[in-house]
Amino acid sequence: MTIEIWHNPRCSKSRETLALLEDKGISPSIYLYLDEKPNAKQIVEVLKKLEIGARDLLRNSEAAYKEQGLKDKSLSEGQLIEAMVAEPKLIQRPIVINGDKAKLGRPPEDVLEII
Repeated sequence: MTIEIWHNPRCSKSRETLALLEDKGISPSIYLYLDEKPNAKQIVEVLKKLEIGARDLLRNSEAAYKEQGLKDKSLSEGQLIEAMVAEPKLIQRPIVINGDKAKLGRPPEDVLEII
């Protein structure tokens, strides 16, 4: 099965996670999610594999988080997902996917649980 990483080359944790996988002899498929924006269906699938809600995938340190009022607890899963579709930089990174499982690389070593 192919292992995939949702990667942002500018992010140190993303680079560390990719290097960790490569050190283990794994050449993952690299999905540059900031360049090729994921759609809502892709995000929903990743959330299921991560076993988390949309709010847990949001980067609350991004300016867009504050600008869009995403801290508002009354926002639905669908609204949060649509915010990530519109602004993929709101998505926590990196995400490593192996079949029906996924893990956030924060810290990078966490992804080893699904390898």
